[in-house]
Amino acid sequence: MVDFHHSSDSEAADSDEELQRAFAAGKLKPGLNVVVEAPKQSINNVTGMKQKLKELQQGLDWVERLDLTNPPAPPPPGSNETEGTEGSGVAETDNDFKRELRFYRQAQASVLTGLAKLHKLGIKTRRPDDYFAEMSKTDDHMKRIREKLLEKQQGIENRDKARKLRDLKKYGKKVQQDVLQKRHKEKREMLDAVKKFRKGQKDKLDFLEETEGKGKGKQQNRHGKTDQPFQPNRKRQYKNTKFGYGGQKKRGKMNTKESASDMSGFSKKINQGKPGKQYANKNKKGNKNKRPGKTQRQTMKNRQK
Repeated sequence: MVDFHHSSDSEAADSDEELQRAFAAGKLKPGLNVVVEAPKQSINNVTGMKQKLKELQQGLDWVERLDLTNPPAPPPPGSNETEGTEGSGVAETDNDFKRELRFYRQAQASVLTGLAKLHKLGIKTRRPDDYFAEMSKTDDHMKRIREKLLEKQQGIENRDKARKLRDLKKYGKKVQQDVLQKRHKEKREMLDAVKKFRKGQKDKLDFLEETEGKGKGKQQNRHGKTDQPFQPNRKRQYKNTKFGYGGQKKRGKMNTKESASDMSGFSKKINQGKPGKQYANKNKKGNKNKRPGKTQRQTMKNRQK
């Protein structure tokens, strides 16, 4: 069994002893001690590199090697790009687009120079019609990239839609709150006006005058103008004349003191004549076209047969 506590204490003691010995030798100075690494020295061994180059060289013709060393092709006309030309300075290596464009121009210049050299040496070149250069990235990789871009674009659209919906909800809620506050305010003002009217602090109620002025009791024509007062339809007018306008119906035909003392409808000839005389005279006048009785009608039918 290993005693880790004892081993750690022994290591700490050894380190303390080393520090004491270094301080006694004058290697440590009071203050903060920082470990500083020695600077790296760059070695430019030109002779050794030339020697290695000679070892690698096999003395083959250029047709066998097809190596080219040339500057990149000039940028296309109309572009503001000056990178890659001689004397243009250091290229922007951190910019992926410019770096790839520099590779493309370098390859373009190498192709043009190599074709010229091959034609000069009498070697014919031909590009096959069905030649397809392979991409550096596979189709599966590009498919994943495309799906990732589509997913990112869809996410942006969804976030925009969600933000618009939140804004619409906030606006609708604000409008609803404004309407409710306006209603509460109008109700509170109306109740205050009613209280003041009951206490006698106000002579009239303004909201009643406003409702009357809006044309509640007036009829609007087809143009929306209130020209004439409101009138009920004919059916309602007929029922009003026949049955009245409501109220108490019983004891409506009882005599009163005024009706009993009113003698304007009294006629001495009619009211003080012999009983039944006025009715007999009326019957005589109406006997001219009197219908015959049942027996007489039956007798007349038998005679016609």
